[in-house]
Amino acid sequence: MNIKEYIETIGSKKFIFNNDGEFQNLNFDSRKISDGDLFVAIKGTISDGHNFIQTAINNGAKVIVCEELPKNTHHNISYVQVEESSVSLGILASEFYDNPSSKLKLIGVTGTNGKTTIASTLFNLVRELGFSAGLISTIDIKINNESFPATHTTPDQISLNRFLSDMVNAGCEYCFMEVSSHSIVQHRIAGLTFVGGIFTNITHDHLDFHKTFKEYIKAKQLFFTQLRPEAFAITNSDDKNGLVMLQNSSAKKYTYSLHTASNFKIKILESHFDGMLINLDGHEIWTNFIGKFNAYNLLAIYSTAILSNLDKQEILITLSKLKPVEGRFDAINSTNGITAIVDYAHTPDALQNVLSTINEIRQGSGQLITVVGAGGDRDKTKRPEMACIAAELSNRLILTSDNPRTEDPEAILDDMQAGITAIHKKKTLRITNRAEAIRTACMMSNPGDIILVAGKGHEKYQDINGVKHHFDDKEILIETFKNL
Repeated sequence: MNIKEYIETIGSKKFIFNNDGEFQNLNFDSRKISDGDLFVAIKGTISDGHNFIQTAINNGAKVIVCEELPKNTHHNISYVQVEESSVSLGILASEFYDNPSSKLKLIGVTGTNGKTTIASTLFNLVRELGFSAGLISTIDIKINNESFPATHTTPDQISLNRFLSDMVNAGCEYCFMEVSSHSIVQHRIAGLTFVGGIFTNITHDHLDFHKTFKEYIKAKQLFFTQLRPEAFAITNSDDKNGLVMLQNSSAKKYTYSLHTASNFKIKILESHFDGMLINLDGHEIWTNFIGKFNAYNLLAIYSTAILSNLDKQEILITLSKLKPVEGRFDAINSTNGITAIVDYAHTPDALQNVLSTINEIRQGSGQLITVVGAGGDRDKTKRPEMACIAAELSNRLILTSDNPRTEDPEAILDDMQAGITAIHKKKTLRITNRAEAIRTACMMSNPGDIILVAGKGHEKYQDINGVKHHFDDKEILIETFKNL
């Protein structure tokens, strides 16, 4: 590629051409630069790529894209100064891979909760209907039957376009993608063409990054503002910020809800631990999904499928057969009548939704025992709130470690314990070792009891001081149940 062809597209402020402008590959990591490459210097949250321009040149970079030109330029290196390097990287990556998003029906899902379930189930739905499709989610990245590990909810600009290009080459017609608030603000989706966007809800989360709830809302809203007029935008009108999301969007607007007036409606008729009977847009179907929060997810999935011109009857039949996503209200039953539920709930709202659903369904004198922690190096303000919710909605509560990352697990539990009121302290235990906490919950339970293990869901590791140790909530539960 030749950078000269994209000077206007990437919003160049100034350029210095000391060579022909040709480059073989592009990267924002100076360590991965090879001879003849283009290096994009990005100002990140941890480090500034401008400090590594010389390293990139030493490794063979021939073109530098940056926001601030170096004081001393090299006679054989071309420099392009831009307004925002991260936006330019997205545009360049898209062009480099021949604009793959424009050759797919790319649909993005954003919101605090429900992104993984909606994106993954849409992928499973179209695959069941015989379409070739891709998925970019928190759990993994899929190209039809092939799966790749996910390191972020939304990958970086280069990885994104590379995966989208692979999907195009594999004949994919659809791609469903989780769009995180971080990725919107960091312009990881710059240069992509979406045919549709879905808003789930917005609650307390990621304030360690966005600082205020207002900024968090603005980040989510920006996704819909960037949608093209020919795209569709679907929002949850029951969420108090649902309509706010679409205020500045030029896309075709649609709403879904359980309670307010909307284009698409759903009603829960019966709820059980193995599924629920729903009236979906005027049609009664049985689904394997559980809970009010999943009713919203199913409605978002149905609405998207309808707006994607899929056959209504086939959508309804397929939705009745699909299973929930791993680690989302994932139930395990012991031989002596104890039910354990593993769920990814790691925000106050998600935890309240799961606990409320369990309490609505459970019958008899069975107790609800909750095991929950909070992640380290993340929003600290939600820790006492989560503990308070868990204590109020559970019969017994065990506070434990989640992914402490670089924080002291005991300090995280101190933050959580601050949310426990005096009336709930007697029913609360503190067991830092997560495996021990889960085993304790199993041993103190009786037939008919329900155990909720919340926070990690599908994760198969525990992050401690930068090292990911193998850890699986379901694995611990199954093993413990066998020995009871």
